[in-house]
Amino acid sequence: MIVRIVTMHFKEDAVDAFKELFDTKKEAIRNQQGCELLELYQDKNDLQRFSTYSYWESEESLNAYRESALFAEVWPETKALFDKKPEATSFVKIHSLL
Repeated sequence: MIVRIVTMHFKEDAVDAFKELFDTKKEAIRNQQGCELLELYQDKNDLQRFSTYSYWESEESLNAYRESALFAEVWPETKALFDKKPEATSFVKIHSLL
């Protein structure tokens, strides 16, 4: 399993636009083949900072999403709202205690 964490910082006047965009696309992203979980977090101290956490069955499924028409639509719209360069990291999940 691949855990993908993307941290983004938005222009102050673009925060609501990002939330709206995410809300309209979250189901389509979550329903991509191989996506097992999608979460969005907002920093409690910096309201312009968000992170997405997504769980992917494999690196191939993550890459398939990144090469999809949906990603080609969502990412440029999201990117236009940034005021800082995003950071993306992929992890291999070792343990989970729920």
